[in-house]
Formats: sequence, structure tokens, C-alpha cells
Amino acid sequence: LPPGVPPAPAPPAPRVVSAPTSMPHATLQALEKVAGRVQRIDATVGQQASWARMDIVVRECLRRPSNDVPDSVAFVEVSERRPGADAPVQVFSGWMFASSPAISALEHPVYDVWLVDCRTSPDQSPR
Repeated sequence: LPPGVPPAPAPPAPRVVSAPTSMPHATLQALEKVAGRVQRIDATVGQQASWARMDIVVRECLRRPSNDVPDSVAFVEVSERRPGADAPVQVFSGWMFASSPAISALEHPVYDVWLVDCRTSPDQSPR
């Protein structure tokens, strides 16, 4: 280096991110836009939960440890039971992020559904 030029600062130490832990329960929140009704939905991974005309199945629910950047993510499938239809119609399938619900949430003309948290038991309070 030429005289008087300070050396570049050392790069920051790499941040260690803990692997997320699979959780057996998810808390979702649902909004019925016409009446303005909001409801929490407790779902067990792999089992169908129903709300209004929606059938919701959480396929995977993952949460990072509390000593890391807290976040829960879940792979969710949502189907709508439509009048006159022989079978429910899938209206959403994908990952939902509790810390950023706008990134990937069900957006429907009448209903919204988003992830609140992943938990170890249905009666555990969401973070």
C-alpha cells in the first residue's frame, strides 16, 4: 500500500445461522374480508383444518431457535370449497413466512390467510 493509505478493514465474521427445527403445529391467521372477521387457526402438520369455505393443510412448519433471528416458515396448501363444484379447488400452495407475510400469503377476493408461528403444541402461545 502507498504510504498514508490505511489497509482495508477486515471482513465481518460470518454469521452462524442455526438450522430450523421442524414443529408439529402452526398458527395461522385468516381474514374474511366481507364481514371483517379475523380468526386464528391452529393447524396440526399433515392434517386438514377448515375455516369458512377454506381447507388448509400445513405440510411442513419450521422455526429457528430463539437465540437466532426468529422466524417461522411453513409450506401450506389452501383449497376452496366452491358452491356447485365436485371437489375443492386449490387456491394456494407454497411457503409462508411469519416475519414477512406479504411475501407469500394467500390473496383471495374474499379471504386472506397467513402464517403467525410454528409451535411444539397447540396450546403454546405464538411468539
